[in-house]
Amino acid sequence: MHIILKRNVVAVKIIQTCLLALLLFCTRAHAEVNSLDLPSIGEASASFLSPEFERRLGQAFLSQMRRQANIINDPEIETYIQSIGYRLVSHSDNNTQQFTFFIINDAAINAFAAPGGIVGVNSGTILSTATESELAGVLAHEVSHVTQKHMARNFEMQSRMSIPLLAAMLGAIIIATQNPEAGQAAIMAAQGLSVQMQINFTRSNEEEADRIGMQTLARSEFNPRGMPAFFEKLQQDSRYQGKAPEFLRTHPLTTNRIADTRARAETFPHDFSYHESKDFNYIKSKLVVLGQKNPYDAVKIFQQRLEEEPYSDDYASLTYGHALALMETGELDQAEEKILRLLSGDPENTSLILAQAALAIKRSDYNQALKIYANAMTLYPDYRPVVFSYVRALLEDHHPEKAKEILRDYGKHYEPDIVYYEYLTRAEAEAGNKIESGMASAEYYYLSGETVVAVDQIQSLLSGSNPRPDYYQRERLQDRLVFMERELQLERDMKLRD
Repeated sequence: MHIILKRNVVAVKIIQTCLLALLLFCTRAHAEVNSLDLPSIGEASASFLSPEFERRLGQAFLSQMRRQANIINDPEIETYIQSIGYRLVSHSDNNTQQFTFFIINDAAINAFAAPGGIVGVNSGTILSTATESELAGVLAHEVSHVTQKHMARNFEMQSRMSIPLLAAMLGAIIIATQNPEAGQAAIMAAQGLSVQMQINFTRSNEEEADRIGMQTLARSEFNPRGMPAFFEKLQQDSRYQGKAPEFLRTHPLTTNRIADTRARAETFPHDFSYHESKDFNYIKSKLVVLGQKNPYDAVKIFQQRLEEEPYSDDYASLTYGHALALMETGELDQAEEKILRLLSGDPENTSLILAQAALAIKRSDYNQALKIYANAMTLYPDYRPVVFSYVRALLEDHHPEKAKEILRDYGKHYEPDIVYYEYLTRAEAEAGNKIESGMASAEYYYLSGETVVAVDQIQSLLSGSNPRPDYYQRERLQDRLVFMERELQLERDMKLRD
């Protein structure tokens, strides 16, 4: 279970936060679990790291990630990675476990799993995969780390170590950085840590994650050969380049392990029926554009690939990427010509529709953009990227009432997330609904891990007189205050905050 962060200072901050929480947990875990009467999942590992504590630790970890790492917040990209992740989870050994999937804008090749079902993947990993099944293989491996409770088992295995050694080891499990100095700092916090014992246990975890991940991959109707294909590619590339990618250092591959995954994949017939989305290549093209500091570099990348692969199956997605890059350089007429040409052959492609609307916004033609989004809503009324992109455009064009209406309708059918509450806070505020905006803001802070701020926000709304909440608003506020104060007390009992 590992992570890459782009700057040493970022890594150190997160290491310090996690180690502090884990250190306090190790000294008082059993007493606090008993006093809180937390649920048990019936395993020895669960008695050491309870599901409730794991969930809380995951929330704290994700909160740090949102503040420190370059997480991609594009609704289309977010929804794509979540769709693959949830598809895998629904066919996993523990489909009741909550998961959060996200992408870090980092060219390094790596992925990680953290407590509470937190699964992240670097954009470089996605760009290095040749098929959607290869990407799904990486995610299936990380999902299996969570469902097989490898972190809880690591806690249990090392429970007899002294507290400083245990804290350092757990920090290494949660976080790995591409900066050797930052990783070394975590290890040096331990005095006499047995590195080899941890390596051996990590390898057994990796092998089990491969085996369970392969099963999940096949059940989810992805190509099971995607996992060994990606492993083999990484190993081969590292030989040519003379330096192993971070994924190989944090997920150590051996010849036996690769051979084992290949052998397991070959047990499936070659005519095994699997399903891959055409969205894969479009998302890759979008990530290429987002990953370039200079958009002109992205234009050159796509120009070169289109010249080299004029008859490629990826020609449409490469042209789409070229259009996105041209939009970023301000060459809007060329971008529009490419998007319209692609739409003429694939008029219901959501990536193209969203790009067309984004182009209109680049031209400040909100009437055209809103018309495109409204038409898209008739085709895909529940598709999160369309809904949130439409709402964002409505807010930018000063239509908060319409934005609020769309959000409220969406929230009736789908679990609201942090982006939902960000937009709802703004829509309600701009519509003049101070109480409703404040309530949405409190939910945003809670999901951000700022429970103290959320509680203060609700208390302020309840005690305020200008405006004063009506009877129904007061009931809702009091109900959420009880819930959030209980959440805050649990966080304090678990020493996750002061």
